[in-house]
Amino acid sequence: MTLRAITPADFHWFPYDGFTFCLGLEQDGAAWTSGHTSAAFDPSVGKMTVSGSMESQAATAYEKVLCIIEGAGLTAGDVVHVIEYVTVSGLPEYEAAKAVRERVFGEHQPTVSTVIVERLVRAAAFLEVEVSAVVGGGRMVKASSEQRPAGVWANTPFREGFDGAVHLPTIVPIDDSGDVVHPGDFVGQYEYCLQRASELLSDAGMTLDQAVTTYDYSTPATRPVYHKAHRVRKEWLGGSGVYPCAAGILMSRLHHPEQLIALDVTASRHPLELVNPGWSRYDTLTYSPGVKAGRMLFMSGFGSLDMETQQTLYPGDLGKQAEVTFGAILHLLDYAGLGPADLLSTIEFCVEDALPQYRVVADVRERMLVAPWPASTGAMCKALLREEFLLEVLPTAIYPKEG
Repeated sequence: MTLRAITPADFHWFPYDGFTFCLGLEQDGAAWTSGHTSAAFDPSVGKMTVSGSMESQAATAYEKVLCIIEGAGLTAGDVVHVIEYVTVSGLPEYEAAKAVRERVFGEHQPTVSTVIVERLVRAAAFLEVEVSAVVGGGRMVKASSEQRPAGVWANTPFREGFDGAVHLPTIVPIDDSGDVVHPGDFVGQYEYCLQRASELLSDAGMTLDQAVTTYDYSTPATRPVYHKAHRVRKEWLGGSGVYPCAAGILMSRLHHPEQLIALDVTASRHPLELVNPGWSRYDTLTYSPGVKAGRMLFMSGFGSLDMETQQTLYPGDLGKQAEVTFGAILHLLDYAGLGPADLLSTIEFCVEDALPQYRVVADVRERMLVAPWPASTGAMCKALLREEFLLEVLPTAIYPKEG
């Protein structure tokens, strides 16, 4: 069975034909949406606009993603995983978005990942929301039991979703009192997050050896010491013989002003299989280009890199960098026995300074990808670990169901 684009009967915010992403995809009783802000087409100005407070924007964004999954026959009670992309400017008002989410889901408790981004494509947008859902809402692994004062960061509960995937809530180096642990120590904070991920996975009867992705978010100040995370990753990860996929994205700040790292971890109950077309650069790294687990193909973040020389290609040219980036993704898909139609999602991080060029990425997607088009989210970061990178794409694909 192949992926199908979700086409809601009444999606009144904007006409969605003609984009190189879909509103959402469905397969086998599961659905995945693109990221959505409160943007709507304003005929008076002939373009998409965003306005309103964090509360009103969050309400509209959630209304949109729920409308989409309803087009696949699912409801809020079926949502397994929520990702909220919160802008640096919107962070002071994030409590209002959390209140909206709690009203939307009521007693149902999905996993929530909170990604702080420099800004969104629409300058006035504070929040972008994407969700994944499965009939029945997956299996609750850990319910919410934390009681913390308002404004003190607390992990959400988490659930097991489609095909044995377990998405942990975003892990931050903040203790129960709201204080950052190991202040000023990037490696110490990174290890704290890995230890916390290990503790959470133990609640699911799992270990970090079953991690398939570790996407981390840090700040430009960590770039000179980022390589030191290699040691703790080597100690904590890859015990199964397969390192998880990874990505490293830089924002000007994270959830707390003194925080240097945030970590999003996904694990799978299936055995892990390394997927590498022969790129020798990964032989000495603590992450893999691709990991197959069950029917899912998880992938690392890709940029405009020559896989042999490890040199950045086409500095300053976003269009060319996008071609190289998607070319590497398609090469990995082909090696894994898949094609562009099996691409489930793409998360694009474009550096803030390249935003005026960002439209060219859609042209590249149109040439290189195919309908029904992957679910997609685009956000601006402050920088990427490779200073010359303008774009990094985090893809995921799915194998068709046999028979």
